[in-house]
Amino acid sequence: MESEDINKEGCRCLLEEADGILIPGGFGSRGIEGKVEAIKHARENKVPFLGVCLGFQLANVEFARNVLGMGDANSTEFDPHTAHPVVDLLPEQKNVTKKGATMRLGAQQVIVEKGSMAEKLYKATEIMERHRHRYEINPHYIDTIQSKGLRYTGRSPDGKRMEIAELQGHPFFVGSQFHPEFKSRPGRPAPLHYGLVRAALEYSQKRKR
Repeated sequence: MESEDINKEGCRCLLEEADGILIPGGFGSRGIEGKVEAIKHARENKVPFLGVCLGFQLANVEFARNVLGMGDANSTEFDPHTAHPVVDLLPEQKNVTKKGATMRLGAQQVIVEKGSMAEKLYKATEIMERHRHRYEINPHYIDTIQSKGLRYTGRSPDGKRMEIAELQGHPFFVGSQFHPEFKSRPGRPAPLHYGLVRAALEYSQKRKR
């Protein structure tokens, strides 16, 4: 579904028919507010949700706006002057002017919390996943976000970079800063995507009862 069309009445109806919602990675401001609206729908209606890279970042923006009451929360990628920069440039990107191959790229180690949804899907507490991003969760907001139920269950080995988020009390609401699809293969699907599909099937079956 085109995120720019989300706010149109017809697309709202289509969103209500969804058994699962995926917000993929991307760059630029086009369609951002429609993506935030889709995330809000998934969170409030307990629709299975997976946010990848940008989708992960926007899940934090939506949560800050609508749960924490930070109405203008945003990423500095889209609003450099927001009063609540929940998502901000990586520290090493602050002075980068030439963009070619300067993102945080490639496989990086992620430490997964025991007992989390991510651990159940990966069957591991240490994983390697591929990245492609310049922005990340602003550390100044981590404790506040977690205090209201959006928990970071995957982090970089030094604990400074948020890699996976899960919403407590939701059947499947997961976001990853990395791109799990980069390592997905026929017969060996990416664990987070597999989890979304499985949760969507379960959600669909419950709706039919």
